[in-house]
Amino acid sequence: MTPAARVQTAIELLDAIIASARAKGAPADRILAEWFRNNRFAGSKDRRAIRELVFGAIRACGPVPETGRAAMLRLAETDPAIAPLFDGSKYGPSALGADEAAAEGGIAPEWLERKLAASQIAGDEAAALLDRAPLDLRVNTLKADRASLQLPVESHPTDAPNGLRLEPGTPVEQWEAFRDGRIEVQDTGSQIACLAVGAQPGETVIDLCAGAGGKTLALAATMDNLGTLVAADTDRNRLSRLGPRAERAGVTNIETRLLDPKKEREALSDLMGKADAVLVDAPCSGTGTWRRNPEARWRLDEAELARLAEVQSYLLDLARELVRPGGRIVYVTCSLLDEEGADQFEAFLARDDDLEAQPPALPAGRPRGNGVRLTPYHDGTDGFFIACAGRA
Repeated sequence: MTPAARVQTAIELLDAIIASARAKGAPADRILAEWFRNNRFAGSKDRRAIRELVFGAIRACGPVPETGRAAMLRLAETDPAIAPLFDGSKYGPSALGADEAAAEGGIAPEWLERKLAASQIAGDEAAALLDRAPLDLRVNTLKADRASLQLPVESHPTDAPNGLRLEPGTPVEQWEAFRDGRIEVQDTGSQIACLAVGAQPGETVIDLCAGAGGKTLALAATMDNLGTLVAADTDRNRLSRLGPRAERAGVTNIETRLLDPKKEREALSDLMGKADAVLVDAPCSGTGTWRRNPEARWRLDEAELARLAEVQSYLLDLARELVRPGGRIVYVTCSLLDEEGADQFEAFLARDDDLEAQPPALPAGRPRGNGVRLTPYHDGTDGFFIACAGRA
């Protein structure tokens, strides 16, 4: 493909991504993967260049652009090689009109930038949300240790005790160490969040929003496969991915439970008041993960943010019923908004005199309310709020 054809293809993909974001449809990664699968004529260099153009344009725009072409023109303002390719050549974008305007820049839609600033995420802190994320690994201590693990490329230890950092795009899934379960792909922030649980061998631990089980697997390794680890979620598809991952990792102490929304107590009735620890890795806006999913900021609106806050509050109250006296609740969100983090947790503590904040001692992050906040700018991780409460 010619450079101009790559730009035009990126514009068409951006149109699809913008429409999908407005409709809360498929994410950008899935849209690109489907296009690459259906257009085999695009070689590896073409695919890489198109991907860079698409995500570069997404990161360059603050609010949702009107069109993919406007988004590409916004990127052209920072990359002088792009504008000359709007020359009307075959398979390339049509020539620029005299009054064509680029999409608006910024970090996010205006209302969302205001909320971030109110949570002290502005300036360099906010700009770092749109950097490209590194590739982090967690060494699975059931099968290996960080000090002696040999990998095909150079890696660097992170703040997590079993974390390693590689260059983005490193093909780790092709490595034997990945196939035999010695390593898992997991952001250092997620690994640090698991440390806050303080899971011990022999305990009963509930991962209440387990998803595909990344944090569950980290907890199982910490527990050395001893005790009971319940992975619960309402998403059957995501939860079904945990089984093969656990088998590869050599994990044997996980029990999965599929939950019905608002009927979780029925599925977890035998565990009420018995858990040593409950991890609430709650659904959230994902503002801390924009480095990986930059178009996610176009999907969020104030009504959805309010709905998520209600879900978080509900799950925290459910966790309170599950934990035993003397046990602990760990609350985690990959959000940097206080209404999903420090403020949400403070409201939870205020609802129950039986709970006491126990700010976790973590190898990274800074205090925020009754918890700890990790940010891309200060910690080089995804953004997280992490807090712990003990039940008297």
